[in-house]
This record gives sequence, structure tokens and C-alpha cells, in this order.
Amino acid sequence: MFSDNNVDLPRLSDTQHKRLMDGMVIPAHPLALDANRKLDERRQKALTRYYAAAGAGGIAVGVHTTQFEIREPGIDLLKPVLELAAETMKACDAQSSEPLLKVAGIVGRTSQAVAEAELVREQGYDLGLVSLSAFGGASNEEMVKHLKTVAEQIPIFGFYLQPSVGGRRLDYSFWKAACEIENLVGIKVAPFNRYDSLDVARAVVDAGRAGDLALYTGNDENIFLDLLTTYRFGDSPDQCVPFRGGLLGQWAVWAQKAVEDLKELVQLRKSGGSVPPHILERAQQMTDINAVVFDAANRFAGCIPGIHEILRRQGLLEGIWTLNPDEVLSVGQSEEIDRIYRMYPEFSDDEFVEQHLDEWMS
Repeated sequence: MFSDNNVDLPRLSDTQHKRLMDGMVIPAHPLALDANRKLDERRQKALTRYYAAAGAGGIAVGVHTTQFEIREPGIDLLKPVLELAAETMKACDAQSSEPLLKVAGIVGRTSQAVAEAELVREQGYDLGLVSLSAFGGASNEEMVKHLKTVAEQIPIFGFYLQPSVGGRRLDYSFWKAACEIENLVGIKVAPFNRYDSLDVARAVVDAGRAGDLALYTGNDENIFLDLLTTYRFGDSPDQCVPFRGGLLGQWAVWAQKAVEDLKELVQLRKSGGSVPPHILERAQQMTDINAVVFDAANRFAGCIPGIHEILRRQGLLEGIWTLNPDEVLSVGQSEEIDRIYRMYPEFSDDEFVEQHLDEWMS
């Protein structure tokens, strides 16, 4: 493995790294607002408590699902949201044998990203999920240099974000070079594209990082199949790499069932046996669910409102308000959510939420 021999890098502990490699559910944390579009701290904390109680291994804050607008002047919610989540996660950790892996989204060009990395490290976050959306048109060398600079502040997750929601094409050569950054410990693969996902997996193997760099699916339309698949580029173990877990907006809802699903899927993959037909059926059903929640029919325009609507129906959110007043459910999306509830009740964790909601809201 490539090493920059910098012993002063802030690093994950051995225990944290092992848990990351073993695989975990990492929900992307939504933003709870009141009717005046102000931060609803009580419900924001309730969401964090929900994910912890559901069995998530980590929580990602300040990411797309949290709404990138929290960083805008006049809104200025980045620091308060990060602080509130960190405090709530630490309180949850006190009641658990396995502390949550605390992941924070990091955006912008290098000066902004380094400042955000310093902020989240000071607040006790373990990992930075680094978006490259601000690097449209930049060369691979510029982006790799950016990642390496941010990684000097905090261990990082690479992030392949689909172009439909602000990402850009990142080729095999980029990922091969990025994987040589020692403090890049994982990659969220979310291009919603099998060819592009394959590029990342092959780059991890060719960089010699299959054994210590964790691939996490962010392909919300392909969750089950990603988690069942080992990417094999030769006969030796170091030429094979699986998706270890997921860092997903889809897992912001029905998180308790996601934890159960991940456990079953990882066991199936490790067993090396044939995949039961009912698991492939559930894979198709989950894709149908995600298409509705993320509003794929309208190029994901109702993605965040769709997540909010599920949480509203469960009582975790008061409404589906976002910082952008124009960001609402698409026409017919609510009726489609009704449909997936009817068709796939086994995916819902409504009963679990109902049992604990008062506790989380206290």
C-alpha cells in the first residue's frame, strides 16, 4: 500500500477501522425544520437517537440529505447542526458498547474544505466525506491534490456523486491515484451507474488497497446487489473487493430494517453460496421503493422531500419543509409513497419508531 510516511496524520483507531471494514449502516442525516424553516432542535436530536437505536454503525451529517444550503450566508446552520449531532451521538455512545462512527460532509474548494475539516475534527467527527462538486472541469491531479490536503486534517471518504445531483464524472485513473492517499480509508460509490462503480472497484484493487480501503455503496437504486457482490479482477484474494456497507440517503428512512438487511446480505456474500430468489426479489422491491422516495421519475427533484415525508408519517418530523421553499414533493409522489407502503410493508420500521418515539423526542 502507498504510504506518505506522515505519522502525524489524524487516523481512525484500529477498532474503528475494523468496524468500517466489517460493514455498517451509515444513514445520511436529514435536517429537521419547523414551519418557519428554522432548525427544530428537538426533532433533530430525535432523528439522531433514532438512527443510534436502530443499530446504525455511524451517521453522516452535513451531506446532501442534510441540505447543502446549511452553509449559505444568512442561513449559517452548518456549525449548529454539526454540533447538535455530535453532542447527541456522544450521549448515545454513553449507552452503547460500540460508539457511532461520526462522519461529516466536507464541500468546496481546498480552502473551504480544509476549514470544514478542521471544524468537524474539533467537534469530534471521525471521518470527512469529501465532495468534489466544486471541481467541475478540474484535472485529476488537482482533485487528488485536494483530497490529500484535506486528508492531512482528518481521515477521509472519497465520494463519487451522481451528476444528476451535482456530481461529476470521475474516471478510473482518478480513483487509482486517489487510492494511493494513505488517509483515504473508504469511498462512497454513488454514481448510480454500474460502469462507473466498476471503475472504482478496479482502481481499489489495482492500487493494492482491497484489504484496507472500505467500499461503501451510495447507489441507492442498487443497494442489495452492491452488497451481495464481490468484484473479482483475478484469482488471488487481493484482486477481489466487496462493498462492505452503505452510506445512504435511502437509509435515512426505515433504518432499523436496513440494519437487519445489511447483516443478512453480508452473511450471504461471505458464505459464497447461491443467493436465494427471495433476496433478488427484495432487491427489485428496494429499487422500486427508492425510485419513489428519491423521485427518480422527476430527476430526483423530490428526493429530500420524499425522505421527509416518510419521517413525517412516522412522527419524527413535523412537516417536510426544506430550506429551499421550492423543494417540495413532485406531483403524484405522495400517492406513490402510499403505494410502496401498501406493496412492501415488510420494509417499514413504523412499529419500531412508534414504540420509541416519545423517548427520542424527550
